[in-house]
Amino acid sequence: MSLSERLYQSQHQAGTALAPELRPATRRAGRHSDPFAALKRTVHEALLEDLGPRLYDARLEQRELEEQVNQTLRMVLQRDETPLTMADRARIAREVADEILGHGPLEPYLRDPDVTEIMVNGHDQIYVERSGRLYPVDMAFADEGHLRRTIEKIVSRVGRRVDEASPMVDARLPDGSRVNAVVPPVALDGSLLTIRKFAADPFTVDDLLSFGTLTPAVAELLKACVRARLNILIGGGSGAGKTTTLNVLSSFIPGDERIVTIEDAAELQLHQDHVVRMESRPANLEGRGQVAIRDLVRNALRMRPDRIVIGEVRDAAALDMLQAMNTGHDGSITTVHANSPRDSLSRLETMVLMAEMDLPQRAVREQMASAIQLIVHQTRLKDGTRQITHITEVEGMEGDVVTLQDIFLFDFHAGVDGVGRSLGKLRATGLRPRFMQKLADRGIRLPVSMFGDFGR
Repeated sequence: MSLSERLYQSQHQAGTALAPELRPATRRAGRHSDPFAALKRTVHEALLEDLGPRLYDARLEQRELEEQVNQTLRMVLQRDETPLTMADRARIAREVADEILGHGPLEPYLRDPDVTEIMVNGHDQIYVERSGRLYPVDMAFADEGHLRRTIEKIVSRVGRRVDEASPMVDARLPDGSRVNAVVPPVALDGSLLTIRKFAADPFTVDDLLSFGTLTPAVAELLKACVRARLNILIGGGSGAGKTTTLNVLSSFIPGDERIVTIEDAAELQLHQDHVVRMESRPANLEGRGQVAIRDLVRNALRMRPDRIVIGEVRDAAALDMLQAMNTGHDGSITTVHANSPRDSLSRLETMVLMAEMDLPQRAVREQMASAIQLIVHQTRLKDGTRQITHITEVEGMEGDVVTLQDIFLFDFHAGVDGVGRSLGKLRATGLRPRFMQKLADRGIRLPVSMFGDFGR
């Protein structure tokens, strides 16, 4: 359990109020004003004047640059005559160093392992997510220009741009964290920045078991399905943990297979030896050079893949993905935004129609029923935890309807405990999946007892 979780639980049980930074956000936080903004700007300018081109010397290692910045900062602050406490002086030095070397007021939260997401709502309002809950924080950018410079610093590193002509951009930090930025005139109250942090040490199946995201029986079933080369679709809402689950399922792929990954922003961390990674690319200033997910899926078929892992399918690439699954590329895995397993198929159907191939509805559904064998659905619950709620088999077609069968379901009727955490867990429905024979044909045998009654 993280520090914030322990604080929340202990203070909730004691009936005391949470500290402002650890209190879940239930209303719009007040705008933050930095009393040292002018002084930090002066120190920043003096630092730039003292160091000059050394800040951009490619021959300097990061550690050497940090030492020079911190040493110069101390000298600049000693020359300044503004009366400051030692704590304020240390804070200003730290924040100016973060601005020069990192991403300004965001840097402490980028370093904090308990923070999973950072949301900037204008230059003077920042929220973070800890343990699935939102908290306002006592930090801010100096002004809109300061925030815009930080956004441009992030997106320029990956060859992207953001301006009035292109006011929305997706990018990533050097560690792989996913970044989305929206600037005026689309953002009415100032620039918006959202950072979904990328775990330096990715979660494993043991981590998901300890979090309660899945049970040992479900983990064993999913590992067997990946090994048996079933095509798997992971569905869920935004922030439900789909990419984490995709990463865990991909780790079950044997190390002697060639894996091709396709993503909008590279997030997957696979440790197999034979992994080929590709990332889509937006159009340039002239509107040319775009490489879409669909292009990468088609190209992947020419790369002799054993497995194709797609970070997320969200457009006409769904048609190419289904065709790949139906043409000998078994064992593919992807994610989709959806509210339920049934909705996952409905979204896929809609995205296939976006390809404008004028395919009959029944033909599309037959493609889905033939291509996908298993749907894993994930949800972020009210207590902030991420939970797999459905393990669903795609059985086939009955008339014009794709038939589904739930193998494991989350027990929402179990209620919550004293601190609002759900007491439910994944339970077997008592139905034995039809793909058991396919598992057996590949030498994988599971105990029938794992598919026990839902009520046990």
